[in-house]
Amino acid sequence: MPQSVPEQAPIIKTSFLKKIGLDGFLIGILLAIFLAYLHPDLGAEEGPLPIGEITTYGVSLIFFFYGLRLSPTKLRAGLKDWRLHLVVQAGTFLLFPLIVYAAYLLFPDIENPMLWVGIFYVAALPSTVSSSVVMVSIAGGNIPSAIFNASISSLIGVFMTPFWMSLFMSTSAAGEMDLTQIILKLLLQVVLPVTVGILLHHRFGAFAEKHKARLKLFDQSIILLIVYSSFCDSFAQNLFESLSTWHLILLGLAMVSLFFVVFGLLQGLSRLLGFHRENTITAVFCGSKKSLVHGTVMSKVIFPGAASLGIILLPLMLYHALQLVIASILAQRLARQNNNVLTPNKA
Repeated sequence: MPQSVPEQAPIIKTSFLKKIGLDGFLIGILLAIFLAYLHPDLGAEEGPLPIGEITTYGVSLIFFFYGLRLSPTKLRAGLKDWRLHLVVQAGTFLLFPLIVYAAYLLFPDIENPMLWVGIFYVAALPSTVSSSVVMVSIAGGNIPSAIFNASISSLIGVFMTPFWMSLFMSTSAAGEMDLTQIILKLLLQVVLPVTVGILLHHRFGAFAEKHKARLKLFDQSIILLIVYSSFCDSFAQNLFESLSTWHLILLGLAMVSLFFVVFGLLQGLSRLLGFHRENTITAVFCGSKKSLVHGTVMSKVIFPGAASLGIILLPLMLYHALQLVIASILAQRLARQNNNVLTPNKA
């Protein structure tokens, strides 16, 4: 019997890593960036491949299938924990931008100002869906509320993300943004497909749920294309020459710090409001996560034709990878604490 434990452990670990996204997708992102470095002209905006057209329609399909899997009944049922929802959404769309903007005021001068645009873009994005729910589940939190908050965050982000980016761009040296035009494009490319998907949920929702693995593969393929083309444009114009390994290390440390500051503030606020353990877990994990999927696909609309898009997306990719690692460690620690409470040691 003791010999079976070492044999099962790698299987459990691999299964867990796949659930939270630490699998071939992150490797695919690294490969896409490496291919863009090797052949930037192939996927650039003026290159021979019609990547722009493919990803434009692909983005709309991503959100159509997303809406198809959203249950209106479950969304209505999730409204009851309104205080928890307010805390999560405040963390996602208020705490993050305010913290990052305060840091920008303290350290405005960096060699590549587009990095600040990318960092603030991370702060302005909605929360993740799948990994947030998985972390809440592992830690023993309120899963229905986690599903509700992750879903509603995506819809709120259609308006809040461009709103925050417009404010930041107008007060920084990065340039102006046409907020009205961006929101109109997002309404057409995001809200309309999601709405159509929700309306068809009763007919095709079960089909979408049955084939969710294939739909996830489609989503990831479109994201990889966007990442590849974005970095092709940046590499083609040598925009990464000003970034050293030290800059990447500092950026990674900044993303880790941002995660822990928001996580800690949400934990303190939850205790102040008297949340029980399950709701506190949901608040800190849903409110501290940022969506690589939404960030990548929305970047095509918010930063159309920007050669520096690769640099803008760089902080998001670092935050995405680091949040998965850190959140998984924290979730497992909370799960062990919960097990110790439920199963006290016998004297």
